[in-house]
Amino acid sequence: MIKKNNVLLALFMVLAVMACDRNKVYEDYVKIDNNIWSQENIVKFEFEIDDTSQLYNILINLRHASVYPYNNLWLFVKSSAPNGTINIDTVECVIVDKNNRWIGDGMGDIWDVQILWKNNIRFVNQGVYRVEFEQAMRVENLPGIMDMGLRVEKKDSN
Repeated sequence: MIKKNNVLLALFMVLAVMACDRNKVYEDYVKIDNNIWSQENIVKFEFEIDDTSQLYNILINLRHASVYPYNNLWLFVKSSAPNGTINIDTVECVIVDKNNRWIGDGMGDIWDVQILWKNNIRFVNQGVYRVEFEQAMRVENLPGIMDMGLRVEKKDSN
């Protein structure tokens, strides 16, 4: 009886986690070699959009170590649409609060931060979109950056 209850509990927990993330369209991470992000290392993502009637949010996911020496991260972000349109943004990712403490979820000396990049956008074209991140911190090698990620989610209608 105990094993059957454990299996049912595990199944329930998996379904609950999946239901909580029902708005996710795309999410992926790229590991930064040796936790040092070189200016030459451009992090690239590709995702597909089928529904052009839906509103979306796009988030930048950052995983960094406590040894990261700055309170923000500047990025050059290049996005390409299926019709060939290219946009380039400069984005500041603030990663400390007003009391100079790391924001996001931390475990030990590792921190995960989600930064809203685009809010309530509608993709005009169906197809494959590309996003590239380039670190823009005016140092050639940026220590403490472990992973860069991108998340695309449907805007919650609530």
